[in-house]
Formats: sequence, C-alpha cells, structure tokens
Amino acid sequence: MERQQLKKLVLIGFMGTGKSTVSRLLSEKLGWKRVDGDEEIERLENKRISDIFADDGEAGFRVIETKVLESILANEECAVVATGGGAVLSAVNRELMLKNGYVVALKASPEQIIARVKSDTERPLLQGDAVERVTLLLAQRKHAYDFAHLTIDTTNMSAEEVVAAILEQWVIQQ
Repeated sequence: MERQQLKKLVLIGFMGTGKSTVSRLLSEKLGWKRVDGDEEIERLENKRISDIFADDGEAGFRVIETKVLESILANEECAVVATGGGAVLSAVNRELMLKNGYVVALKASPEQIIARVKSDTERPLLQGDAVERVTLLLAQRKHAYDFAHLTIDTTNMSAEEVVAAILEQWVIQQ
C-alpha cells in the first residue's frame, strides 16, 4: 500500500454495526482524529440528517455525503473515519475510500442490528416498522460492503475486541 493510504482507517457498515463506537475507541488507541461522516454533514450543512432527508430526499443527501466524504479523505491528517451506512451505495464513494484509506466493513446479524437501532428515532431510513425496514435494507445492501479490505462480524464481539481485530489486521497490511 502507498504511504498516503495509511493515513485513513475508514469504517463502513450497515447502521447499528458499531461504526461510531469502534471509531471512537480506534482513534483514542491510535491518537488519531476521529471523523464521523454524518456528524460532519450535519455540521457543514447546519441541519440534522433527518431534516436533509425531509428537505432534499435521499438523493439530495447522497450528493452532500459524497462531497463531504471527498473532503474528509482529501485531508492530509491521519484519521479514523466512520461513514454513514449508505455511503457505500455510490461507486464514486467506494472508489474514494479504497484509494484513500484502509477500509474495514463492520457487519452484524439482523437481530443484533435491530436490537441496537430499533429505538433510535434519528434514523430517517428506519421510519415505520424498524424490523421490516432493516430486513429490507439489509437485503438490498447484501453485497454493498464486500469491497472492503477487511470485514469483521461484530455480533458477538465487544467494541474493544473489534478494535483489537482491526489493529491486528491493519498492522499486517503495512
């Protein structure tokens, strides 16, 4: 891998797989900045994600998401980047991630995901029946995360165990 690529550890995965929690722990362990794609979008747009979805629809949100992801990955600073669950839906985003970082996909069982996200009212894609929505979205995104350099199933792991597994594999890649 080129030296440039080692400046970003990019976490991808469906909602509720642990990207936010793992990114916090990883950044602490590495002494790197942590950047959450969704938080960055809200900061730059000065709007909540749910409001962007309401005003501009998912398509409008995805355009903003690509622009923000590009800016995050172009930054020279070392960082752990937690992307939004749907960031991988764009081929442009997948290419940006692979070109600029070591990409780690977090996955979990549908039951575990539902248990983790069912009470979260801030997730625009979960409006309505959360179980039905998660099941449908997981089916639609079945192979969306397959491009990652590393995939870890977080279902029966603590966040600390996930971080240890990522660091172990990442070190091997360097």
